[in-house]
Amino acid sequence: MFSPNKKNTSLPAQPDISQFRFAIVASEYNAKISDALLNGAIECLHLHNVTENNITVIRVPGAFEIPITAQRLAVTNNYSAIICLGAVIRGETAHFEYVAGECARGIQDVALKTSVPVIFGVLATHTLKQAQARAKNNDSNKGREAARAAIAMAALFNRLP
Repeated sequence: MFSPNKKNTSLPAQPDISQFRFAIVASEYNAKISDALLNGAIECLHLHNVTENNITVIRVPGAFEIPITAQRLAVTNNYSAIICLGAVIRGETAHFEYVAGECARGIQDVALKTSVPVIFGVLATHTLKQAQARAKNNDSNKGREAARAAIAMAALFNRLP
């Protein structure tokens, strides 16, 4: 509880993230969408002075394989954050719900079990058109958004005790 009479401890200054290491796990399924998300994430990291040497990209067959791969990367303690990218687009069966839901749950589980920021940048859309709109080469690209979240969380975790 906040008390005006107690000295509040502040966090250290914002770190230089250019030396942080990031992993990106990207699905090969729905490749045009995943590739656009991946390009957006990498561009964002470069804009924040993260070099190619500090970015590891791992491709997996589909969204269902993202969490286990993120976990393998997280337990190495080599990465400041892991960005998970892909697209699950609703079809005519219940497959969409299982894949999207389990992917989200798995990514969250990895973050909670390892204390490494694992960012959910997997689109779950009703149509291809919706996925394309979220993967455009502009500031609303969800890959860029995921990279911004990874940068923010990596910086925060670097400052936390």
